[in-house]
Order: sequence, then structure tokens, then C-alpha cells
Amino acid sequence: MVHTNESRTAPSTVEIPEPRPRSARLSGVDLARALAVLGMFVAHIGPAMLDPQAGTAAEVLAKLGNGHASILFATLAGVSLALLTGGSDPHDGALLRRDRVRIAVRAAILFVLGMALTQIGAPVMVILSFYAIYFVLALPMLRMPPVALAALAGMWALVAPQVSFLIRGSVDSAETAGGALSFGDLASPQEAGAGLLRLLLDGAYPVLTWMPFVFVGIAVGRLDLRSTAVRLRLLVAGAVVAVVGYGGSWLALNVFGGVKALSPLLDALSPMAAELGKSPMELLQMSNFGTVPAGTPAMLLLAAPHSGTTFEIVGSTGVALAVLALCLFAGDRLGRVLAPLTAVGALALTVYTAQAVVLKILVDTAAPAMAAYPWLPLIGFALVSMLFCGLWRPFLGRGPLERVLHWTSVRVAAAVVR
Repeated sequence: MVHTNESRTAPSTVEIPEPRPRSARLSGVDLARALAVLGMFVAHIGPAMLDPQAGTAAEVLAKLGNGHASILFATLAGVSLALLTGGSDPHDGALLRRDRVRIAVRAAILFVLGMALTQIGAPVMVILSFYAIYFVLALPMLRMPPVALAALAGMWALVAPQVSFLIRGSVDSAETAGGALSFGDLASPQEAGAGLLRLLLDGAYPVLTWMPFVFVGIAVGRLDLRSTAVRLRLLVAGAVVAVVGYGGSWLALNVFGGVKALSPLLDALSPMAAELGKSPMELLQMSNFGTVPAGTPAMLLLAAPHSGTTFEIVGSTGVALAVLALCLFAGDRLGRVLAPLTAVGALALTVYTAQAVVLKILVDTAAPAMAAYPWLPLIGFALVSMLFCGLWRPFLGRGPLERVLHWTSVRVAAAVVR
């Protein structure tokens, strides 16, 4: 309590304590976020995207990045929320209220930025508006212990894909499937309703099936990520969970009759698959844009990228946890060598936004050249990002957009929570 000097009876004010000092930034988290950013580059401008005949190396790279990058991004969003609110020593009271305001302000900025990128026609499935909703829905969960968060994520992963399938089977969502939200979607109540449906149910990264990644991330961020034992447990747990997810899908398809149930779809895809030089199952695995079609329940047995099934959620969560654990080890041992890459992760919002804008310009002006040299855009984006971020971060710290988020959220929180 702080009293004025003028009078012993003067009203007192409560001072909000400053956040407990945090130790140095975890470079491994930034490294993992950088891999997510580069993985999104692969998904957006990888050689396999620009030229289907780019070769085996391009196909392997595409399989590594497609789906996994965005899910790693979402999981790390949860980790960041936990670290922002105290990490393994979570804030409470006034500090937590201030943190929640900061997160809500960041969510508002991300929501508007995501709509802006979609509005200009950026040739990517913009995740930022979805991110904003994840942040808001995570606010009540910030004080939950890691075990409870992990249990919530598991239950959500088991139930939500089936609920989504049933809802989409009873709602005509053909016009909203895939994609993101733009300002144009707010032009009328009907379009706004379709936009909300896209965010929650059947967009590129629908809230209904993506919240488990955020919950898992918060749970991980509440652990002592500097502990070698914790990192090893995270690595083992990630490997086990990945095997359960992808192995479970393989068993369901190949042992328990899933492929047979999908045979009408596979037969229908056979001519197109033959033209593209792929198997019908491979083509089916590539045909999802956030959710599986609601035609046959057998589609829920897939673990394909952007399918939104329980098997994909579980398998990709395991991959994300294993990658994070490996990055935490690498960040400590190879910090100087990996500094330019780690800087990309620290400036991830700036890099992601710049990538979307520049790619829009390139697609409009140089699409034939990109197709003629399919490896060049990916290599160029990766090198320019590492060069820019590697020079910016040591001298200027936070990136341009990261500064906007920090400055705005801190000041609004200070003004609102007293």
C-alpha cells in the first residue's frame, strides 16, 4: 500500500507488482518457430508447389512441410502464451489480468492483420485471424496445470473432429470450406456468418479442431524447458504420440477396413491420379483444406495434412513436440551457428507478413519465371529472411511488427489494469 505524504487518512492505491524477472529468452523456441516459418515457405512456394515435376527431393520436402509447419506454429503459439504469462512460474492476480489484456490486444491486431492479408489476395491460407481466436479462447485456460491442459487437449482431439464432421454433414458449407477471413466477408450479415463459420468450423485452420495444439503448447510452456530431463521426456513423448497418431491411422486404413470403405472414392480418383503419376490414396491424402469432406465417415481415418482428423491432430502434435525438444537442445549447443535462423523465429510475424505480401507481388508479375525456376523462390525467401533477421535482431531487437504488438499491448494493459 502506498500513502500520500499530505495526510495519513488519504485514500491508498494498490500498485500492481512488476512481472517477476524472466531468464534469458529460450533460443530453442525461436529456432522451432523459424523451422515453422521455413516450413510454411515450403508449403507456399516450395518447388513441388510451383512445378509438380520438380523431382523426388521436392516431394520429400513438401511432405515434411505440408501441414506440419502450421501445426508447429500453432503449438508454439501456446508455448508463447505460457512464457508470456510466467512460464513455469505462472502469474496470478493483477499480473495475470494485465497479461490477459495484453494477449487480447495482440489477438485484435492479429485478427485485423490476417483479414488485411486475405483481402489483398495473398496467395496463402492466412493463419493470423485464426490465431487471434485461439488466443482469446485460451485466456480462461492460462491458470490450468499442465496435466489438466494435456487432458483437455486429448479429450478435445478425440471429440472435436467427429463433432465437426457431423455439423458439416448437416450444413451446406461448400462456399466456406478452406480459406480464411477478409474484410469483404463483413459486407453483409450473411457473409459475416459465413466468415464466422469458416473461422470456427471449416476454414483452413478451424478453431474447433485446432485448439488442442494451443492447449498442448501452453502445457509445455508451463514446464521447465531449460531442464535436460524435461526436454528428454518431451522428445520421447512426442515420438510416442506421433507413432500413436500416424500408426493408428495406418492400422485403421490397412488392417481394420478403412481402405475398403474408401474404395468408391479411390476408384473415382483413379483417372486423375494416373494423369498426375500418383496413387489414388496419395491423391486423396492431398485433397484436404482444413477438414475432410463430410461424405463418408471413413475419411476420419486419414492422418493426411490439413485433414483435421483425430489421427492427424495426435500425430502432428507428436511431431511438433519432438521438433521443439530437438530445437531446445540445438539452440543451447549451436546457438552462434544457428543465430540467423533463430532470428527468423524471433521475427516470425514480420517475416510471415512480408512473405505473404511479396509473394502476392511475385505471383502477379513473375509467375512464369517462378515456375521455370521452382527452387529459386524458396531459396531466395529463406536466404533473404535469414540475412534480414540476422542483421536486424542483434542491433534493433524486436522486429517491426513485433514492436507494434509489444508497444500497443503493454500500454493498453497498463491503462486498463490498475
